[in-house]
Amino acid sequence: MNTSELSIVIPVYNEAGNLPVLQERLARVLGGITENYEVLWVNDHSRDETLALLRQLAAADARHHYISFSRNFGHQKAICAGLDKCRGNAVVIMDGDLQDPPELIPALYEKYREGYKVVYAQRRARKGETVFKKTSAALFYRLMRNTTHINIPVDTGDFRLIDRQVVDYLKKMPEQHKFLRGQIAWIGFRQTSVLYDRESRHSGKTGYSLSKMIRFAVDGITAFSDLPLRLATVSGFTVSFVAFLVILYALYSKFALHQVITGWTSLIISTMFIGGIQLLTIGIIGEYISRINNDVRGRPLYIIEEASQPPGAETGN
Repeated sequence: MNTSELSIVIPVYNEAGNLPVLQERLARVLGGITENYEVLWVNDHSRDETLALLRQLAAADARHHYISFSRNFGHQKAICAGLDKCRGNAVVIMDGDLQDPPELIPALYEKYREGYKVVYAQRRARKGETVFKKTSAALFYRLMRNTTHINIPVDTGDFRLIDRQVVDYLKKMPEQHKFLRGQIAWIGFRQTSVLYDRESRHSGKTGYSLSKMIRFAVDGITAFSDLPLRLATVSGFTVSFVAFLVILYALYSKFALHQVITGWTSLIISTMFIGGIQLLTIGIIGEYISRINNDVRGRPLYIIEEASQPPGAETGN
């Protein structure tokens, strides 16, 4: 398989308004690093003119290639498809909405040449985002850092440069619920950061709704932390202990004080509390079982409907 010095993997979903500007900025930046580069666009079943633009781009420049999914498989799996097909010794992962500035790539590549296997872009500021989004993101990253056994850098997304060796190890991780920034941190090697100010979207709307962000957070926590299961266990023991104390008090009140504990309200409240703890525990266990079930099925991560095939690359998935 022919190799490139540098690959750029860009998942896109309804980014027709951003592609021309992004392609122009990439051409200026990458030409100053090396001429032996490739840009691999992964179309996650966009509904606008994204695919048509990618066809034109691939036809006009042999260094640009695209993969188009048969349906929407999600952002993380789109990145995985790009990592499966890219041929670079170093690979940059970035989004196609221009919030990840291409002008930062030379700084990432310079750190890579210093010997770092992973160089991630760390946000210093987040422009164009709501207070809720900034606050929830900050809480999520710090929660992940404090509840998992790996050191996931705070205020970082998927925008980073990784070495081919890291890519090869990522391809050996078959789990369906991908959380790539956690997997990359788990792999290890020398890692460092480059600070930058994240811009607002150039065009279009974000594909990450609140429900998708919650699902992504759950995937990250369940993939790298057993804390929810431990909390469920502790909650069970706590409720059981409190119930045991209540039983002792009821017996004492009955036989020592000759009083009978009454109260419809207290009975209903305690029943609902215990029932809530049970449902919460079952839900947590169900999340982990669901992950096991999806992995056991062994379905492909994605299905490619169309691709501009680079020389020497494998077809299909």
